[in-house]
Amino acid sequence: MKSSNLRVALIGAALIVLPLVLQSFGNAWVRIADVALLYILLAVGLNIVVGYAGLLDLGYVAFFAVGAYMYGLLSSPHLTETFTWIGAMFPNGLHQPLWIIVPLAALLAGLAGMVLGAPTLKLRGDYLAIVTLGFGEIIRIFLNNLDHPVNITNGPKGLNQIDPISIFGLNLGKKLMIGEFEIASVTLYYYLFLALVLATLVISWRLENSRIGRAWMAIREDEIAARAMGLNTRNLKLLAFGMGATFGGVSGAMFAGFQGFVSPESFSLMESVMIVAMVVLGGLGHLPGVVLGAVLLAALPEVLRYVAGPLQAMTDGRLDAAILRQLLIALAMIVIMLMRPKGLWPSPEHGKSLQGR
Repeated sequence: MKSSNLRVALIGAALIVLPLVLQSFGNAWVRIADVALLYILLAVGLNIVVGYAGLLDLGYVAFFAVGAYMYGLLSSPHLTETFTWIGAMFPNGLHQPLWIIVPLAALLAGLAGMVLGAPTLKLRGDYLAIVTLGFGEIIRIFLNNLDHPVNITNGPKGLNQIDPISIFGLNLGKKLMIGEFEIASVTLYYYLFLALVLATLVISWRLENSRIGRAWMAIREDEIAARAMGLNTRNLKLLAFGMGATFGGVSGAMFAGFQGFVSPESFSLMESVMIVAMVVLGGLGHLPGVVLGAVLLAALPEVLRYVAGPLQAMTDGRLDAAILRQLLIALAMIVIMLMRPKGLWPSPEHGKSLQGR
């Protein structure tokens, strides 16, 4: 126990010191860590649906978008400038506090998850993937076109001038000075995102070891057998969709406050595919593996910028650096999945056979 406590203390200290060290190399590196933490939030939420319940969801980015637009609409001047009656009710602008927006984003995303789950209850495998993929694209197209005849989302132009996140009067959009020491804005966001990730991991771990988590895993392994044992598979699937979507909504709200701008292009199909890849690459249903997969796939594109640049120079600029980066990511994923088909850090119990009984 003492050695495990020491290990946890060392990891905690490293996570606290990490942004301060990265800050000395430039705020861009801290920003990469911030984005990685947001992807961990998304991957842990999707892991509930895909890893625990075994439901392949390719439209998960829709819940990310719902949370982001909820924060954007309640923290930007768009609604008060577009609708005069809202401007009359809030003459100083909406500027709703975090404690109102985040629960609303989580609730709306959770309801959207259950709405998606309801018509897919009898679908499995490829059919479920196609329906969820379509749902994700429908949400993106709605966000892109809800600027006419009534301008709700501002269409492809997106929402700007979104308020930065404030907690207990501390504006995370501004640097903090403690004596002569400066803590950058991106570092403040890092600590907020880290706290949310730790809370999400604890909730997810408790769910995994609860009766509900065991029921989800029974559905994942054999839904017919689970139903025969008396499990209400319909309600359990809806719960999985709703719980996973809730985490996506919270992550979306954090993303909007962090970026200060949201548009439909941020929620493309490629984002959904990347989040699924994080869960599969790390290890389905295994929280440490999911975290590892999210960190690798979130940080890898940024690290590969330093590789793609020289390769582009070698070809006299004939190959685009962004395309090269995507190619290298795809090759790395193919190699890893060929060498580790169950993921980099698979769950020891996932797909465990009952031999010896």
